[in-house]
Amino acid sequence: MPVDEAKLNAFMEKFVHDIGAVMHAATVVLGDELGLYKALAEKPMTAQMLAEKTRTDPRYLREWLSAQAASGYVEYDPADDKFSLSEEQAFALAQEGSPAFIPGAFQIAVAQFRAIPKVTDIFRNGRGLAWHEHDPSLFHGTERFFRPGYAAHLVNDWIPALDGMEARLKAGATVADVGCGHGASTIIMAQAYPASVFQGFDYHEPSIRYAREAARRAGVGGRVSFEVASAKDFPGHDYDLVAVFDCLHDMGDPVGAARHVRESVKPDGCWMIVEPFANDRLQDNLNPVGRVFYSASTFICTPGSRSQDGAMCLGAQAGEARMRGVTEQGGFTRFRRAAQTPFNLVYEVRP
Repeated sequence: MPVDEAKLNAFMEKFVHDIGAVMHAATVVLGDELGLYKALAEKPMTAQMLAEKTRTDPRYLREWLSAQAASGYVEYDPADDKFSLSEEQAFALAQEGSPAFIPGAFQIAVAQFRAIPKVTDIFRNGRGLAWHEHDPSLFHGTERFFRPGYAAHLVNDWIPALDGMEARLKAGATVADVGCGHGASTIIMAQAYPASVFQGFDYHEPSIRYAREAARRAGVGGRVSFEVASAKDFPGHDYDLVAVFDCLHDMGDPVGAARHVRESVKPDGCWMIVEPFANDRLQDNLNPVGRVFYSASTFICTPGSRSQDGAMCLGAQAGEARMRGVTEQGGFTRFRRAAQTPFNLVYEVRP
């Protein structure tokens, strides 16, 4: 069959865009680690000026700045040979606490590249690749990728969408954050609801150590504790709220986790499940957001589940119907979509 030249050219244009994005990702991580974006956000600078500000080499910076300008991540003014960040670029690249902060996503991409040899092996042998077997850049990148969305929506939108839960947290409630990682979600809730007590659980001990220190720095250490435990055996009972953020699909036995949550939550309590946005059918996820999550799931989520007992392998695009099924098999009787963003779905689950 002859090649359609127009279709080939269109595909090659897509390739040029994609390979540019792939090669650009490493430059974003570099700029973030060296503080280049934060420095450039202060005022327009030449490469020499930015080098002096950041104590870096001007010739390397010239090349880096040119790559950023070609990618649309930095503005360039040929009249004075200066580079700058627009307000929007600075909001996304230089302001760590902004809801649009993106460098963490590129750290995840770098971690995926570092995992290629291991993932190549598991594709051949069918084994899993556990969270703790990845490069540490994955742990930090995941926190920095998800934290802006939690900061923007968790207290303002998601918890208020749960029937009666905001009032309970303001009055004083007990909360378990299961699969808490570095504790970003736990700490955000603790800062917003000073009358409540929060316990974070994760099987990954280095993340728990990081979370404890983060809570201390945030000044909430007296009301927040972190402990190494899995979703199927975390301690405690009569929780007003159990939350799982972007991790239920990673579990080998999410049904077993659901059963344990059912035993741990109060009869009138709530299980809040936050998951990556996904439709139920593959064809409805063939879009830019689905592309991100399917790619991450290939390297991280599905191998992580395969490494655990159960190996259910829901994947990051599990969708609402499968999540509902997990909760019903775990003994819950009420399930509803409470909120959503372009990147997340929030479910309210009740006994």
